[in-house]
Amino acid sequence: MLALFALQEVAAQSPTVWRDLSAVTYRITEDEFGELYVPVFSDKIRSLEGKVVEADGYIIPFEGLFKPEHIILSSLPLAECFFCGSGGPETVMEAEMTKAVKYTSKKVRIRGTLTLNDSDPERLMYIMKNAQLID
Repeated sequence: MLALFALQEVAAQSPTVWRDLSAVTYRITEDEFGELYVPVFSDKIRSLEGKVVEADGYIIPFEGLFKPEHIILSSLPLAECFFCGSGGPETVMEAEMTKAVKYTSKKVRIRGTLTLNDSDPERLMYIMKNAQLID
């Protein structure tokens, strides 16, 4: 019983993927609309693509756009997030959930398969697929 408790405690403290994802750089290109910042993923980030990872953070409640099965997760609280504050694009990710989730302003933790996006400017550069709410 004690070993089970210790294992759960370690799992609860396991690091999430945000620190690794923060090591992205950008190159500037142009399209028909002007300058475009394209992410350049480090080898460490590329090594995570296709792997199951965990990320904790805050659900961003885009008015009229929140979909319980496709959320935006921010590593920073709402006032500091990429869309509302000082955070960069490496602090947010799309999450395609396997089950709908209810919005909460509390910190959550999700687990899913990481996909990197450096070609579709209409989507975020980090996308978690088959994501599940674990906290």
